[in-house]
Amino acid sequence: MSVLDGETKRKLREMNAGELVEAIDLQDDTLSISLSFEERVRLVVDDAYSTFMHSKVDGLIRRAGLRYPNADLRRIDLLDERGLNRQLLTQLGTCLFVTRQQNVVFQGFTGSGKSYLGCAIAKRACEHRIRAHYVRMPDLEEAWVAAQDTPGGAGKFLRKYAAFTLLVIDEWLLDRPTESMRTMLLELMERRYGETSTVFCTQYQQKDWHHRLGAGVHADAIMDRIIHNTTWVDTGTYNMREQTALASA
Repeated sequence: MSVLDGETKRKLREMNAGELVEAIDLQDDTLSISLSFEERVRLVVDDAYSTFMHSKVDGLIRRAGLRYPNADLRRIDLLDERGLNRQLLTQLGTCLFVTRQQNVVFQGFTGSGKSYLGCAIAKRACEHRIRAHYVRMPDLEEAWVAAQDTPGGAGKFLRKYAAFTLLVIDEWLLDRPTESMRTMLLELMERRYGETSTVFCTQYQQKDWHHRLGAGVHADAIMDRIIHNTTWVDTGTYNMREQTALASA
């Protein structure tokens, strides 16, 4: 395509069409000279769209705050040794569970790769242009305490965490939540129930949750909004941190 003049480029960039400008500049006139005008425009738009979507996905991944931003479901090590279900992980990687507003629980021993899997799922969601967010439960509690000291902060906090299409809560129930935290979790799970999906990464089996949630009516209500319509993934006892350390020694 002919080279655009500076004023035309400025106008395109002002309309947030910078990717289109770059695609036009990069089109090779020698290779595309035999193409019709419509074909050249289509190629330029395809290239610009690809760049735009790549940038959008990168932005979603960056804003998700992943503990392991390079996590990748396609590069999970030692699947057989760890007893991980390859077919199930592949299915989760399609993110259909998000479309169906289902939850996922990764449960296993310390170092078994729960956090990595949670981040890998969140990253796949971002690649599907789904708004995801990762948070450790201790950090979630700290943010909740801070929010209560600000006028209107509690409501803003709940709206923020209820809005993520996919929320990954790591170190779930690592510490027993306070009464205030249990109240918040009930309200948060109520807002997310049937509307969004949540991934929980935890050391504790389902039978232990009720006790760690305080064993009262709040525990009943929180679990009722989580355990149904949920896929449970046992990450086993294989310590991946130890394996990684041995491999790099």
